[in-house]
Amino acid sequence: VRKIFYIASLTVILIGIISLFTQGVQYGVDFSGGRTYVVRFDQDVNTVDIRNSLLKTFGETPEVKTFGPSNQVKITTKYKIDEISEEVDSLINVKLFESLKPFFKKDIDYTVFTTSTGENKYLGIMSTQKVGPTIADDVKMSAIIAVAIALLSIFIYIAIRFKKWQYGLAGVISLFHDSIIVISIYSLFYKIMPFTLEVDQSFIAAILTIMGYSINDTVIIFDRIREYTRLHPKKELMTNMNDATNSTLGRTINTSGTTLVTLIAMLIFGGEVIRGLVFALTVGIAIGTYSSVFNAAPVAYDFIMLGKKRSAKKTAKKELAKTSK
Repeated sequence: VRKIFYIASLTVILIGIISLFTQGVQYGVDFSGGRTYVVRFDQDVNTVDIRNSLLKTFGETPEVKTFGPSNQVKITTKYKIDEISEEVDSLINVKLFESLKPFFKKDIDYTVFTTSTGENKYLGIMSTQKVGPTIADDVKMSAIIAVAIALLSIFIYIAIRFKKWQYGLAGVISLFHDSIIVISIYSLFYKIMPFTLEVDQSFIAAILTIMGYSINDTVIIFDRIREYTRLHPKKELMTNMNDATNSTLGRTINTSGTTLVTLIAMLIFGGEVIRGLVFALTVGIAIGTYSSVFNAAPVAYDFIMLGKKRSAKKTAKKELAKTSK
């Protein structure tokens, strides 16, 4: 039934690509550059009202999202990001204070608002992050190189281990499938989810982790296929692949199931800071398990059979040429 799952995977990928081109993804400060502030208030606040207040002060619309409890927000702005002097940092802190002071129930002074240390620090700026545009571009390029090196290394490893380049290519296609779908889901749902879905360094770490988990499952299935092929050399390759995949299903479901239970618990009960990362891992592990079973081995089979057909055609042409002579 591999063609059914090819269609299913391609459909999801196509929807994701359309979403990537139409609404893109939400880049974190790591990749886009900017300043991020986590600010806590002494009462619940409305993000729309805060955004409008900041717009009047900064002259641009910053990104404002609830971060954890209803009295805490995450503010991201690119205001004067090209200027990284301490004077600019102080100016932005003053503008933030002026814009956000009306949203505190009790009066708060500038020192308390900007001080992010101390045992009694419960209000004002809780944390800050600043990334310049040049650094952001460097981080983005490094992330792309890291993923590319990982894919190339996995291709070489699988091809050498199983002595067939088709297995290596199938493994890389499966991993590319996993990565594209996870990124697509981030693009589709970052405006809907109640927590932040940012593409940043943590997201790249999640992608690399998903690759490692998925290829491990794929290698186990490939190992079993090789074992069945050696034990039953007279059986058709498709039969051996089906039997090998079925024999690993119990192990695959148990391993992935227990991992997903842990991740779902972290997604529900974990803190806001790690929720986006855990969401990527949860989706990635589920998709990676699916692709290992329904994509990797079938793709390897199709490439192997294609190679055999080409070899058979070449042999037939040679024999025909000899006969004609």
